[in-house]
Amino acid sequence: MNTVHNPNSWEARDLRASLHGFSNLDALQQSGPLVIERGEGVYVYDVHGRRYLEGNSGLWNVVAGFDNDAIARAGCDQLYRFPAYHTFFGRNCQPTIELAERLVDIAPVPISKVFFTNSGSEANDTAVKMLWMIHRGLEQPERRKIISRKNAYHGTTALTASLTGKDYVQAFGLPLSEVVYTDCPHHWRYAQSGESESAFVERLAGNLEQLIQREGAGTIAGFIAEPVMGAGGVLPPPQGYFEAIQNVLRKHDIPLIADEVICGLGRTGEMWGTQTFHIEPDVIVTSKCLTAGYFPAGAVLVSPDIYDKLMRASKEFEEFPHGFTTGGHPVGAAIGLKVLELLTEGGIFANVKEVAPHFQHRLNGFADHPFVGEARGVGLMGALEIVADKSTKTPFPASVAVGDLIADTALTHGLIIRPLGDSVVFAPPFIITTSQIDELFDALRSTLDQVQSELARATASAR
Repeated sequence: MNTVHNPNSWEARDLRASLHGFSNLDALQQSGPLVIERGEGVYVYDVHGRRYLEGNSGLWNVVAGFDNDAIARAGCDQLYRFPAYHTFFGRNCQPTIELAERLVDIAPVPISKVFFTNSGSEANDTAVKMLWMIHRGLEQPERRKIISRKNAYHGTTALTASLTGKDYVQAFGLPLSEVVYTDCPHHWRYAQSGESESAFVERLAGNLEQLIQREGAGTIAGFIAEPVMGAGGVLPPPQGYFEAIQNVLRKHDIPLIADEVICGLGRTGEMWGTQTFHIEPDVIVTSKCLTAGYFPAGAVLVSPDIYDKLMRASKEFEEFPHGFTTGGHPVGAAIGLKVLELLTEGGIFANVKEVAPHFQHRLNGFADHPFVGEARGVGLMGALEIVADKSTKTPFPASVAVGDLIADTALTHGLIIRPLGDSVVFAPPFIITTSQIDELFDALRSTLDQVQSELARATASAR
């Protein structure tokens, strides 16, 4: 439907001037954008005063809510105290040093150093460049390949988009030749008939071994994985998956990058996804929860072994020749320090631990819905796999765009959720209450019932 907007409305002004990422540009021209004006706790309000429960924390990141005064004041105070600097040439500032120290203290594995970026994409990009430089310094320049996974998402730089195992990267002539993909660990979708989770894990580990043998272990620089595949559709790994994968990687001395951009700092119900799924990474990347969305920031946490090798490799160039102008920005660091304080001492992470079981209980209650093939999740994140036929796991035709249809209908019920292919996903702010979780899933139930009814009427009229 073509929506007509007042020429001076925010929607019309947006359409005239803004280019939206990850948006259907044709459909956007027809329907127009949703323009948000303000927020209160887990809710946001559009320019017309309509309220929505933000079921995805913005983009997984606004975990402390949309009006946290303590975080805002921390940023404002730092702006007045010392508004901008950098970390090049051996320079730094106090809050950035403090934030690095804090991350080292709370890391799930021994960490030597922290490198700051402006985003998760930049952080993943940095982690790979570190491994490339290390292997060159070890006189193994042929170790360039990075193993990622099908359906993974790791960012939008040319390199991290290549690590993203989705078909749309072909729009940019990607992936780069240095990236190879192994299996997506989604048992519900990719298990063979009658294959148990343990047998599925054994097969995937075997496939990884075969991939390494085929490519040559001496050509592989590292393996990257999210503890839970977030933009892949909130896919928790099968039990024992990472233990089996790490056994293969250790056998071939292949470093593991844990992409904790989404999972890190509380989302899975533990402080780190690596703790939830028993991962022992060489490099940890985090971003979204680090500043609760109040400032662009990311971080790369490296083990003592990785740092020692990086320092040796840097001697050839007399420096680590990489960085970002605003990486380690003092305002972002001050905000990050306040966010970590609120998480660990201010009760926000404690609230995640308290409400996550109720969130998962309500999520799993959708397993009986005719549209739901699988309800899955962990901690305060979850997804529903939408199907046309539960018994055969058959998805709806692409022409139906069922995920978009559900997300658009949810708006009319005061709920913002995210479609991801044949799934809809949820990752509300960490401050959400049990009653607000009920509000979220009650609105979702009404949404699914409405879409089911509308599709049934459309099918009947087409006959």
